Amino acid sequence: MMIVAGVDEAGRGPLFGPVVAAAVILNEEIDGLDDSKKLTSRKREKLFLEIIKKSYFAISIATADEIDKFNILHATEIAMDRALERLKKKIDFDIAFVDGKNLNLKFPFKCIVKGDSLVKEISAASILAKVVRDRIIVSYAKKFSSYMLEKHKGYPTQLHLKLIKEHGLTPLHRLTYKPVMELLSITQLEEWYKSGMIDEERYKKIISKMEVPLFGIQDTR
Repeated sequence: MMIVAGVDEAGRGPLFGPVVAAAVILNEEIDGLDDSKKLTSRKREKLFLEIIKKSYFAISIATADEIDKFNILHATEIAMDRALERLKKKIDFDIAFVDGKNLNLKFPFKCIVKGDSLVKEISAASILAKVVRDRIIVSYAKKFSSYMLEKHKGYPTQLHLKLIKEHGLTPLHRLTYKPVMELLSITQLEEWYKSGMIDEERYKKIISKMEVPLFGIQDTR
């Protein structure tokens, strides 16, 4: 009998925080599984508890730093590979069914468009990823209270963009995303680099997209 893992992510679109991936192998049938975006928050939380009791699962992230360095597609692949690697240590699987298209993973896999609605293992993964990412962002809301992250979860809503304009950016924002980059000053970026809040690789990647001279670094590309 073929053992199938379902893989999905949450958080490609937001301007803040990590992308989260989950990998799931179900041990039992679970009623009500669906694309996490089609479910209410209460339903997701209920299914989350059921999934972790009735499956082997693993969850991983790629940070805003990695998203800026590698772009969101490759950062998503990194998060998915990390989740699958963790899952593989718990139980071997034959293939991973992944929601989406044009992905390239390190494990045997098959992309399925709208798989989070069609494949129960992917549905379960989408729920785990969504719930965990929301919890991560809400935890950041305590540190970055000015941004009201608990309301928009880092997505590019009018409220989030308004608050960025009022309070500025943080290093946990995705600084290569266009709506963020348009509000990012070179002075702020240089301050973060000099203070060690962002590293050289990320600094260079952002600067290259801003098309301004490198600060204090000889560009060897």
